Amino acid sequence: MKAVIVCVSVSHGNTRRIADALGEVLGARVVGPDELDPADLASCDLVGFGSGIFTMNFHPRLRELIRTLPAQSGTKAFVYATSGMPETPLRRYTRSLATLLTDRGFTVVDTFTCRGLDTWLPMRIVGGVSKGHPDAADLHAARTFAEGLRARITAGS
Repeated sequence: MKAVIVCVSVSHGNTRRIADALGEVLGARVVGPDELDPADLASCDLVGFGSGIFTMNFHPRLRELIRTLPAQSGTKAFVYATSGMPETPLRRYTRSLATLLTDRGFTVVDTFTCRGLDTWLPMRIVGGVSKGHPDAADLHAARTFAEGLRARITAGS
């Protein structure tokens, strides 16, 4: 199985730690948006897209990359994120990124989220929220998620 994981991790390295855990299991390269060669996507069995969550949305560099990718023909993708607070029913950020990917022709097969230290301005006053995350349990959950993805993708080949 050929996989690549696109990661934007800018504040504390939270999202990169999750991307690395996913990549270990999937045998995937972890790259930033500027390192991705869009021509390589056609040969991938699976592509992951993720970032930390900023003001209830994925990082602008990740969203812009997706908007500029050539149309895909059902390339399988997954979405992952770290955030200080849980996703709310009023603002489903994973759904919005999955929709953006679907609009570009990807088939989104699953999503993964976990807590990550958040020191965005209001949270900084108290030293941040979700301190200590991602922790060992979060990394284990990411690996388990990736194992499930790998099993589904290879079974469908």
